[in-house]
Formats: sequence, structure tokens, C-alpha cells
Amino acid sequence: MGTKSAIVFVLCLFSAVTFAQESRPPEKAVVLRAAHILDVRTGRMLDGQAVLIQGDRIVKVGPADQITAPAGAEVIDLGAATLLPGLVDCHVHLTSDPEDAGLKGLTISVPREALKGARNARRTLQAGFTTVRNVGAGGFSDVALRDAIDAGDIPGPRIIPAGPALGSTGGHCDENYLAPEFAYRDEGVADGVPAVLAKTREVVKYGVGVVKFCASGGVFSKGDLPGTTQYSMEEMTALVAEAHRQGRKVAAHAHGTQAIIDATNAGVDSIEHGSLIDDEGIRVMKQHGTYLVADVYNDDFILGEGKQRGFTDEMLEKERSLGQKQREGFRKAAQAGVKIAFGTDAGVYPHGWNAKQFAVMVKYGLTPLQAIQSATVSAADLLGWSDRVGSIEPGKFADLIAVEGDPLADVTSLEHVKFVMKDGQVIKNEQQR
Repeated sequence: MGTKSAIVFVLCLFSAVTFAQESRPPEKAVVLRAAHILDVRTGRMLDGQAVLIQGDRIVKVGPADQITAPAGAEVIDLGAATLLPGLVDCHVHLTSDPEDAGLKGLTISVPREALKGARNARRTLQAGFTTVRNVGAGGFSDVALRDAIDAGDIPGPRIIPAGPALGSTGGHCDENYLAPEFAYRDEGVADGVPAVLAKTREVVKYGVGVVKFCASGGVFSKGDLPGTTQYSMEEMTALVAEAHRQGRKVAAHAHGTQAIIDATNAGVDSIEHGSLIDDEGIRVMKQHGTYLVADVYNDDFILGEGKQRGFTDEMLEKERSLGQKQREGFRKAAQAGVKIAFGTDAGVYPHGWNAKQFAVMVKYGLTPLQAIQSATVSAADLLGWSDRVGSIEPGKFADLIAVEGDPLADVTSLEHVKFVMKDGQVIKNEQQR
């Protein structure tokens, strides 16, 4: 191809691209009106407000009489409702269900997990949780679930997946219900620094958005103790450094006192559960700015319904020994100023019940506003997504929910979300009934 021909070709290509861009239909505009908007940063309740949305983003927020609907815009009037940003749950297991605890879980294939995840993702979104961090799933099923939702194949929240959680042989992240002759180990098992580095790189390779590992024993694992440590400082430090080098944050399952301290000193971004946190753990977490993600609601479910759901006697006994200690530790940590992000462990209890935790957080030390912030601005900060979610502000994703009444006066109103929008698309609108 000669020089003149090449120039003509480039100009024609540029003209075609420009024409395609100019002829592309404009993104849909929506105006949401509501009696109130809760500014989750300040706790101010703003009256007579409206939100202008273009495509999947918020464009403008302000008094309704100052926001004019563009030509062709859809106007949705939510009447006396209160608007909040879509909620964020930083600790879920979308591909798990409470009925699958213990031995039954070994009968469920990865494809079946993924299909369960599709159903649970829909339930979670309908409950007003438009973003979640999924901290552990077999076969990278949560990565596949994220991709299916992002492609528009199925409805669900935007997901930051962890894939298989990393852990030591025989630990909480290694299913150990089978006899030795089956020689089974979970896909996230790695022992020693070289193996931990390789496994961290492997899960990043296959698409995880966060790396999760087990620093201590757990409740729903056989034979180990929640208070023990399961990774050495060397293993944890290497894992965290590699994950951070690859641009991934790290969540550490840690019930035990020493595991909390060690994982925090290793540089993790969040401590999950934190059941046996003590004064030193609180001091270290404050020093490092580490988030506590404590599932303080599900003790009610496990002890109330666990037996009939098939939980083993060992699981129930461990929960009896930990549940109230976790809640009291949460109170101390919150009062001391440890950063708190909302995380429920949904999957231990039914998906869609996530908002039941707000009332328990308030009972054990948070104000209603602080509890709401834990699931909005604080959760967004933990995820590294403060520029995308967590508040109703221009430039953020158009993820919004609406409830009746004032959630600052009655935080349980968040258990009854009437309106859900994600990416500018209405998912649920019971206000129009």
C-alpha cells in the first residue's frame, strides 16, 4: 500500500469511527425523585431531592425543583421514600447455602455451586446490596459468577471475588471431613513460603479481585480450633506482599487473638470475624488502619436454626463458645475507633437476609449512622472503590435503594428495601404498587 493509499485508508477509518460514535443513541436519562436523601457521609437528611442519572452514572444530585428532566428522560417519583446508596456487603459466600454445611457440602459440584450462586446473587441484589466481596468459592465459581453478571447474562450485585481461599493443610480452608484414604485437599491449600507465593499468583492468574486466606482455625471446619494460628508470620507476610504487588487487597479469616495480631502486622487489609480480639489486637489494627469485618448477626441464626439445618454438634459448640465473645470484642473495637466495614458471612445463613445485621451492630456499639456508613462509604474505602460506590454523588455508579421512613431512627427499615437500582437500571420498585 502506497503512502497516499494509506492516508486515504486512515482517513476513511477515522470518518467511519466518528460517524459510529455520533450516530450511537444517547444513553438513557432517568430522574429519581424522593422526599428524602440520606447523605451517608454527614448523616444529614436532605428533603425534596432528585437524582439525575445518565446511563449507569449519577450526573447531578440536588433539590428537585433545580433538576430538570432532559427530553425523553424517565421520571420515577418515589414519594415519601428515603433514598440511600446501594449497600455493600464485604463478606459473603454466594455459592454456599446454610443447608450445605458439613458433610453435605462434599456432595455439591462446582457447577452446582455456580448455579446456586446465580440464585443467591439475585436475592442479594433484591435485598438492596448492589456490591459484594465474595470471600471464598470452589473452582473459581465466584469469578465466573462475576463475569456472567458483568456481561448481563444474569442479575446480581457487582462482585469482587476471591476464588479458593488459601490455607494450610488440615486447616479451616482445607475441608477435612473425609478419611485419609481419600487423600483430599482443598484447591487453596499451600504450605511454606514458596508454595504460598505460587498459590497467590495462581488465584490472581485466574481472575480474583481479592486474596483471602485463613490465618486461624474456624467454626465450620472439623477438628481445628478457632483460636489457633494456621499460617506462620513468614507465610502471611509473603502472601500479603505478593498480593499487594499484584494490585489485590487481602482479607484474613482470623478468630484467634494471635492470628488477628499476626495478620494485621503482616499487612492485611481486613480482619474477618475477629472473634477473640483483645486490647493488643485493637491497638495494632488501629495503628495499621486495618478494617474489622465482623459477622455479628449470624450467631442468632446458627444457634437458633443450625441444628435443624444440619449443622454438626461440633459447629454448634464452637459457635456457643465464640458468638458472644465476638460481639463484645466488636463493641470494644468500635468504641476504640477501629475501622469497621459491613460483612455478614451470608451463606452461613440465607442470602437476602444481609440487612438483619444492622440492628445487631447498633445493639453492640455503633450508632445507626455508623452502621449505615459501614455498608456504604467505609465498605467502599475497604474495597478501594470509593470513586465508584458507597455514596450518592456525581460520577458514581447509579446504585440506589429506597426505604420507607427514616433509617437513622429505625435501622431495621433497611431490612425492607422497596426500590433497588443498579447501573441506572430499575431492579425492584414496590413503591409503584
